[in-house]
Amino acid sequence: METLKSYFWKPDPAVQLRKCNQLIRSNARHLDRHFSQLKQLEQKTKNLIITTSRRKNAQASETRLLARELVRIRRQAARLSTSKAQLESVGMQVNEAFSVRKIEGSIRASTSVMKDVNSLVRLPELTGTMRELSMELVKAGIIEEMVQDSLPEEGLEEGEDEEAESEVDKILGEILDKKLKDTGKVPDTQVEEPEEEPQEVVLESMRERLEALKS
Repeated sequence: METLKSYFWKPDPAVQLRKCNQLIRSNARHLDRHFSQLKQLEQKTKNLIITTSRRKNAQASETRLLARELVRIRRQAARLSTSKAQLESVGMQVNEAFSVRKIEGSIRASTSVMKDVNSLVRLPELTGTMRELSMELVKAGIIEEMVQDSLPEEGLEEGEDEEAESEVDKILGEILDKKLKDTGKVPDTQVEEPEEEPQEVVLESMRERLEALKS
């Protein structure tokens, strides 16, 4: 019966708008949850850097490895913040489009919304729910076609290595209160601690948690 109704009658704009807003709010909650988890990982990584730097016989490469991981976490958090702003922009434009429809009786496709949705649907954290939103926006006529859901490649992009190393130096200075000017030098507050789980194992565990946020 619903199929026949949808064939003979156009969708109710109020229902379409409500559905779009529900999906936008759902995506916003996903982003907030992932962002909160990333902030927890960031704090844990900072603590590991401090603990490692104070350990007797600590290697400079260990703190740099952890700092590099922190660079990745912060970049991902920044990406999520940008995506949240894009999602909020989509929400405002969708509501504006439906308001114009009440006045003019039709909706004009928006290239701006199309661009933002294209970007958001590629975000690993939102791939499924953004695909559903894009389908609703196509039905409403706000975007003209389904966007592709290809995912970005993981890790640092080409040409970012040098910039990442500069960020690593800043992070080490920031976290260790500028006591570690030379990353090969360990602060004087070294203490011998009970043997702990190898840093490689801890770091791998953190990476697995970071990857889990994207699934």
